[in-house]
Parts: sequence; structure tokens; C-alpha cells
Amino acid sequence: MDIAPPDTAWLDAEGRRLLDFGRHVGHPLGGAAWLDDEGRPDLSRPVHTWITSRTVHVFGLGALLDVDGCTDIAAAALDGLRTTLRDAQHGGWFTAVDATGTPVGTSKSCYDHAFVVLAGSTAVVAGLPGADDLLAEALDVLEQHFWDESTGLVIDEWDRAWTTPAPYRGLNAAMHSVEAMLAAGDATGDPRWHERVGRVAAYVVGLAAAHDARLPEHFDPDWTPDLGLNRDRPDDPFKPYGATIGHGLEWSRLLLHVEASLGDRAPAGLLATSRRLFDRAVGDGWDVDGARGFVYTTDWDGTPVVRQRMHWVAAEGIAAAAALHRRTGEERYARLYAAWWRYVVEHVRDTDRGSWHHELDPSNRPQASVWAGKPDLYHAVQATLLPRLPLAPGLARAVALSAPGQAPA
Repeated sequence: MDIAPPDTAWLDAEGRRLLDFGRHVGHPLGGAAWLDDEGRPDLSRPVHTWITSRTVHVFGLGALLDVDGCTDIAAAALDGLRTTLRDAQHGGWFTAVDATGTPVGTSKSCYDHAFVVLAGSTAVVAGLPGADDLLAEALDVLEQHFWDESTGLVIDEWDRAWTTPAPYRGLNAAMHSVEAMLAAGDATGDPRWHERVGRVAAYVVGLAAAHDARLPEHFDPDWTPDLGLNRDRPDDPFKPYGATIGHGLEWSRLLLHVEASLGDRAPAGLLATSRRLFDRAVGDGWDVDGARGFVYTTDWDGTPVVRQRMHWVAAEGIAAAAALHRRTGEERYARLYAAWWRYVVEHVRDTDRGSWHHELDPSNRPQASVWAGKPDLYHAVQATLLPRLPLAPGLARAVALSAPGQAPA
């Protein structure tokens, strides 16, 4: 592929290639397995709720696209959420279960539950058996335990029995809750979920303005930023220190989805903040240290901290550039979209073993210091679809309504 961006046929073929890589994702216990570099289930690892939920979502999208076998894979993963990973005693979902079916840890995570809502929403649109009941239960848990009406944000974590919330608050859980609530609003028609998304988005607009568009990730219970958290282990896979480049890009895109979904009910400043987050992430993260690619995190002055290249950051860059091009028509976003696809093709896309390398070192060589194997397909599959769809409704409903169209050219 030259400097021109991929066309619709290439994006469709790449999405199908990715789904084919994940065809063996089923875990013997139920749910979805962590995949290794060859696409084989890594049965030494637990069954994770976030991986199982994202498997329902991406293969549910595959089912809506009429990709052979995807309906069965999505339905099997959904059954894992209904059985293996569900806490029948206290409600909600375990973070993971081990090879004996025993829960790994005792906490209940908003991050995990947001993905259960996303999975249920996509499954409802795809017409999977049991999807309506699962989505209703997941939304009830989100409503009762994670949505904080007093702040218009989310509680990050509870103990298993829902007696005590953890003191930590996190923007990552809020971000994926926005994605989930947008999908739930699309799937159910209940306007409350989109209204709540507007409250979270308004908070992010203010947060970006207060921190020069380098979004804090970690907070105290009153949502005071903790800018030093994990300074001693900055490459934590879920709570890294500093500003996370990929999340700046992901929020840039999500704010445009919120704007498109809410219309005249959307909070002010979404487009301007989307632009600012995008420009900050690109300026701090892209091609800044002598090699192509996005660094993973930076300090609060923009200095790179973790310089590994994560596949999901490139995927979110592609999706954000496409969203901003669709919203504004500005050519600069199309140029970056093309450049980032070229980077993915040259460095990230694994044509030998399938899928995308999930992590590269600062010289763009595959490594596994943060992410071993190729756990799931969520970011990469979405990168092949989001550029071809409108900003609203969300992925599942948009795919169901019409065939994905042309990406930025």
C-alpha cells in the first residue's frame, strides 16, 4: 500500500482477516481465551470478562456483516458471560476465573462491567439468544453500583458483595462507560444512557481545559487528580503513569460520537475539545523519538515516559483521524489517517501469523514487555469499521442499518 489510504475493499478484507485469526478464541470453561501470537488459546491464563465481552462485541459485528461462523463464536462467548463469569451469588461479573472456575480476585470493576454492557448491546442488535436478558442485567448493575448520579461520573471498583467502593476513581472506566452507554442507548432506545454520556463528556471538556489537553487518568474519591500514581511502574497495562496518548485519541473520537448522538442536547465544546485532544496526542506522541509510531505515555510536560508502541494506540489514532475528517472535512486529518495506516501496514500488521503485533519496542520490533501474545481483536477490528461508518449511531446499530461505506480518501 502506498501513501494513499486503504479503500473499502481492503478495510473489509482486513477486518475479515482479523476475525479469522480469532476463530479459536473459545475457552473450555466457557467465555473467550487470551490468544497467543499464533491465535491459539493460552490456557495458562484466566478467562477474563473484558476479553470475553470484547469477543462478543467484535464477533457480533462480524455476524452483522454476515461473516461465516461469527454468530456461533459470539453466541458462545455470550454464554460465558451468562454462566462462567457471572457471580450468581452477589450479581455482576467477576474480573476473571482461573482454570478451576475459581474467581481471580474479589473486586468488581467498572471497566469490566462497561464491556459487558457493550457486549450485551451488540448482541441485542445482532439478535443473539439470551442477549436481551444479559443486557438488562448488565444495565441494572451499572445503574445500581457504578453510575454516580451525584457526580455524573462512575465509581471504579467495589468488593465482591457490593458493600464498599474502592477509593480510586479512573478516567479509563469512565471512557469505556461512555462507549457502553452510547451503545446501550442505541440498542434499547432509552434516552437516559445518552443523557448520562453527555454529563461525562462535559466533565472531560473541563478536564482537558484544566490540564492542557493531557488528560489525567487517576483520581481520588472526590475526583481530585493523582498525577503521580504509578510513577514507580509507569508501564502498568491498565493504570500507567502520566498521560496516555491513546486515550487522548480515543476521547477525541468519543466526544464526536457524543455530539452526533445527542445533537442539540450535547454539551458545549465537544468539537473544540476533540480537536485539542487530538492535536496534543499527535504533538506529544507521534514520531517524537527518532522512530515512527506513537509512544505509549508521556510526563505532564509531554516528555515520553514509556516509549513502546502499542497496536491499540495506532488503531485509535486511525479512528480519531477518520472521525475528525468526517466531522470537519479537513484534509489534514485525511493525511494523518493515511500515514497511520501506512505505519500499521509496515510495522504493526503481522502477515506471517495473523492479527496485529500488540506491542513493539521503540525501534518497532515486536516485543512483549507489557502485552504478551495477541489477547483480542477489539481495537484492530474497530479500526477497519469506524472510518466507514457515520458518527452516530454506534458500530452495531450502524452496521445493522447499512453496509459500511467509503473511508477518508
